[in-house]
Amino acid sequence: MIPSWVIGAAFVGSGAGIAAAGPSIVVAYILSGLLVMLVMRMLGEMSAAHPSSGSFSAHAERAIGPWAGFTAGWSFWVLLCTAVGLEGIGAAKIVTGWLPGTPEWAWVALFMVVFCGANLAAVKNFGEFEFWFAALKVGAISLFLVLGVLAIADVLPGTDSPGASNLTDFLPGGGEGLVIGLLASVFAYGGLETVTIAAAESEDPVKGVASAVRTAMWRIALFYIGSMAVVVTLVPWDSAAVVEKGPYVAALEHLGIPGAGQLMNVVVLVALLSAMNANIYGSSRIAYSLVQRGQGPKALGKVSGGVPRLAVLASCVFGFVCVVLSYWRPDDVFPWLLNMIGAVILVVWIFIAVSQLRLRRRLEREAPQKLVVRMWAFPVLTWIALAGMAAIFVLMAREPDTRVQLYSTGGMTLVLALIGYAWQKARARN
Repeated sequence: MIPSWVIGAAFVGSGAGIAAAGPSIVVAYILSGLLVMLVMRMLGEMSAAHPSSGSFSAHAERAIGPWAGFTAGWSFWVLLCTAVGLEGIGAAKIVTGWLPGTPEWAWVALFMVVFCGANLAAVKNFGEFEFWFAALKVGAISLFLVLGVLAIADVLPGTDSPGASNLTDFLPGGGEGLVIGLLASVFAYGGLETVTIAAAESEDPVKGVASAVRTAMWRIALFYIGSMAVVVTLVPWDSAAVVEKGPYVAALEHLGIPGAGQLMNVVVLVALLSAMNANIYGSSRIAYSLVQRGQGPKALGKVSGGVPRLAVLASCVFGFVCVVLSYWRPDDVFPWLLNMIGAVILVVWIFIAVSQLRLRRRLEREAPQKLVVRMWAFPVLTWIALAGMAAIFVLMAREPDTRVQLYSTGGMTLVLALIGYAWQKARARN
């Protein structure tokens, strides 16, 4: 199964990357896709050997120490909880566009109640929601790719193929434009790590994790890279519609498909609702795992009906806070929330890479039979991935828009690391 919530990012937020990088956005997605592929392979190796709903947090604790598991887990929990609010606000903006005059905060509240209730009821509700979400989104983007390829090949009735005319100015923004596109593409892939959380709760977690990691990346790469290639081939990169309406709507309108804008708005809405559902699930399981390992309030570890309901409620709190924020500060809450969670995903990736470096040797020595999934060309590619992450940090520090996110995330990570270290010391004394 393709992780539906990850596909959502393929529909949202890529217009600014295209406007900055032009056709070279495809190169940006390829480079960041290769990095994510290495991260997922490392995570898959550890998760197949030690399946856990705590995923990379549990691995970081085992490899580095309790403070690392605490920092990785709670920083990712903050990321997912904040993302729930962001996605609710984004979905509400679409609905209020259809129903002007209705309050945005009321829609955010409605979405939060629905998905909080669904996650409180039973684990199967998460799977059922995701099945239908994934079916719609995979179908939509597959149809988009088929129509786009037919148009490029000049065999789609009623359209003329642009050939390679839109690709001649391949790097219009120079190196700076490519950097902006690269940063946008890196964060578009964020969230793929959660496939190991859901797989760890399957009937056969080792097989589930191995299958998820082995198949997810090439499918996601096809959707992301393939769709970007189709868009920049069909539509001039500097078309105002790419940013104003979104690249997918711009491409569909180029093909002369009536109602393309509303069609894509429906798909984007589904993508955002899917992400809300998945992030409530993922954040509650991360919190539950942390508590089970003695790294959080014990109350969050209580399970009822197979669901850690207090962990679900705690993970929904920030989404409901966003209801208040969207009522109080509807114009600037979105960028403020984005800055707060900025570069958390890179912090998580670093913990994954360092953990894999440490655990691989230990597994080879103590339990080689558990290496169902193996990192390619270990340890060379692990070190290359770490170097790539460091390079992204440097690029973020150079860009004014991402510098704020980098510093905000750095401050939050440092605070969590200090709390985790103090928590570890307190537990050792007790």
